[in-house]
Amino acid sequence: MSINIIGGGLAGCEAAYQVAKRGIKVNLYDMKPNKKSPAHHSDKLCELVCSNSLKAARKESAAGMLKEEMRMLDSLLMKCADKSKVPAGGALAVDREIFSNLVNEEINNNPNITVINEEVTEIPDGITIIASGPLTSDLLSDKIKTMFGDSLSFYDAAAPIVKFDTVDMNKAFFASRYDKGDGDDYINCPMNKEEYDNFYEALVSAERAPVHDFDVMNPKVYEGCMPIEVLAKRGEDAMRFGPMKPVGLTDPHTGKTPYAVVQLRKESNSTSMYNIVGFQTNLTYPEQKRVFRLIPGLKNAEFYRFGTMHKNTYICSPQILNEFFQVKDKPNIFFAGQISGVEGYVESIASGLMVGINISRILSNLPLISYGNNTMLGALSRHISTNVADFQPMSSNMGLINTDVPRIKDKKQRYEYISNRSYQEIMQIIKKMEEV
Repeated sequence: MSINIIGGGLAGCEAAYQVAKRGIKVNLYDMKPNKKSPAHHSDKLCELVCSNSLKAARKESAAGMLKEEMRMLDSLLMKCADKSKVPAGGALAVDREIFSNLVNEEINNNPNITVINEEVTEIPDGITIIASGPLTSDLLSDKIKTMFGDSLSFYDAAAPIVKFDTVDMNKAFFASRYDKGDGDDYINCPMNKEEYDNFYEALVSAERAPVHDFDVMNPKVYEGCMPIEVLAKRGEDAMRFGPMKPVGLTDPHTGKTPYAVVQLRKESNSTSMYNIVGFQTNLTYPEQKRVFRLIPGLKNAEFYRFGTMHKNTYICSPQILNEFFQVKDKPNIFFAGQISGVEGYVESIASGLMVGINISRILSNLPLISYGNNTMLGALSRHISTNVADFQPMSSNMGLINTDVPRIKDKKQRYEYISNRSYQEIMQIIKKMEEV
């Protein structure tokens, strides 16, 4: 007895682990290293191609709530993320290389998992999880379109990474907003109004790189990973209320709150690489160097990697999938990861976890697990399976928890109530799983 998983990314690896730990054989297909998408650089499984952040760590936040639910359900990738974390204030960020190495070691050493490095162009017979991700190859994308109708797409971008030794710390300073973390989790580059205005004008007039089949002046982008130049065009102050917000920070050079601030976060534990937080971009490489060196502290910055933009593919899942990420009229086929309509690293892992657990139950003749209305796992399941007029990928957020909540005015207390209720329900699900 074995299953097939197409895609060695976050969702595919998590699903493989969940199935394999229950004694079921897995064929895990990954086209690397023989073939790579434009956004991939590593030959290994679970490469993080956009940010190194898995978003908020607080258990009473939506992203933190989802991560804790997965920890309770023995998520392999959450264990690897916790082991490879780097300082990031109130967020969980990881050293990309260490994270990938940990996942690769677990997957490749699992006797129930066979990693097959080849491109899949046809859907295999038997139970199959399509977890090929938003960067699905053209041939497989065509096959999916043939079987399930036209897929949808949006564009995603990655932020530049700079060399720490080239940051001018006479202009920048170490601090986390509201003094969270260890105090040196972020490098902050403060701007006064004149510096901000100059940067804004340079950014909105900068040249963007062409992308195939992409309207560079009017891109369809995911809101949570929006290119900084696209955000800037929404208004002069859009960046100051987004990634450049100065709240919770005091510039030690002036003793005042800056007009705006650019934050840099550690890319790895070596402290030599920092990514520019929220600065996903599709500017040409020469323009990135010119414009981003206008940021105080980055005048002489050297770039390990410039930002890039790539096309992401996803299916119109409410028309195709039920709440178990299972194809309605082809019950042997499941989707997981961003191609299924969840958005974000953690959300992709979550979908793989849910699918892996339920496939194991199918093969054991057990009823499928539904995660209900009060958990973030359940909220994501509901999102991908509920018909809406204009379906779009969605990351975890409290708005997806649509059940009644007591009238609690304080937002923090309200979110604590929601998260605690969720953990209680996950405990009940675990007990149910342990009964068989």
